[in-house]
Amino acid sequence: MLSSRSSRLVALSPLSAALTRGPRSWTAEGTLKYKNWLGYGDLWDGSVAYGPNQTSEVSAGVFLPRVRGLSTPVLARASLLSQDWQEFSSYKERSLGFSINLLSTKYHDLAYNLGWRTLTDPSQMSSRAVRRQLGHSLLSSLKYTFTIDRRDSSMRPTKGHAFVSTTQIGGLAPDHRSLRFLRQEFDLRYAIPFGFYRAALNFGIAGGVLFPWGQGFLDKPSPLPERFFLGGDFSPVCSLAGPTSMYGFKTRGLGPSEPRRQNRENSDGPGRDYLGGDLAVTAFADLSFDLPVKWLRELGVHGHIFAGAGNLSKLTENEFRNFSPQKFLESFRISVGGGVVVPTKLFRLEANYYYLLKQHEHDRGKTGFRFSFSPRF
Repeated sequence: MLSSRSSRLVALSPLSAALTRGPRSWTAEGTLKYKNWLGYGDLWDGSVAYGPNQTSEVSAGVFLPRVRGLSTPVLARASLLSQDWQEFSSYKERSLGFSINLLSTKYHDLAYNLGWRTLTDPSQMSSRAVRRQLGHSLLSSLKYTFTIDRRDSSMRPTKGHAFVSTTQIGGLAPDHRSLRFLRQEFDLRYAIPFGFYRAALNFGIAGGVLFPWGQGFLDKPSPLPERFFLGGDFSPVCSLAGPTSMYGFKTRGLGPSEPRRQNRENSDGPGRDYLGGDLAVTAFADLSFDLPVKWLRELGVHGHIFAGAGNLSKLTENEFRNFSPQKFLESFRISVGGGVVVPTKLFRLEANYYYLLKQHEHDRGKTGFRFSFSPRF
């Protein structure tokens, strides 16, 4: 509880490995915080972050735990985010946004998000070096999250279960450029202890579906930034956030894709555009156990073996007519592996060996040794 009524500096952290949710696998972040500026136990912060794919973010937020007349804390945040997805797609993304929590309890969370997004295609350059605009869009949405987490740990669960359901409705503004979509996700986890060497089996399944709404919605594509993209370095044991993680695959490195548009001045442009999916399903199993070395056990270092599977599919633009549950299950990507886990106060570090049992021709997956990080939520 913040009790001092005087405004004072809480922390000025240097760039460090602070981990965040989302499509990025890690970020280096610097944060400046003040507390109790208004005398309500309020916490103010400003941060600058940089990550892979030339991702940069500047944001500022405020947390008011107690305000007269309000039964729940107030959490508001404004941010400017820029992401370069040129390794996987032919566009860059920039978004300016604001979010505010309307309801926050133990199990329920309701937030309103307002933002302005711009997609540009740097590969299409005219003689005057004018970038081709892929489009502007307004994001005005309500997002409701229901969470139950009764595991004994979020970093190394050995017993208990967890469930998260997220419903998002986009397109609440009357502007014709507003992104109109419905997005539903769920994530179910369960941990079973074995009673020796702190061994435990964690398994889970996650799924999500995205669909536009409005006049002629059956013929419309879903909003590109809102689609599901699988892959990345997050461990599914920790990332209780819907279908995102896939062992052994690059971020945005699998799923529907098409030949990339080529630069007019250079016909040797790379690869394909990864388009994401409207339907995503992932599943995993992870067996963790203590190592037979006392000082490693005291530090929390442990081993694990795992298996994961997942798939994406397109449903919009009448593609749902061609959807087949049998073909969807038969085209799942599958990977297995094992490694050593080092928990820290900030994140979970894993040194793993991945072996891909099944991948498709254009997937960005690779068998081999790899380090990964997962956030401490």
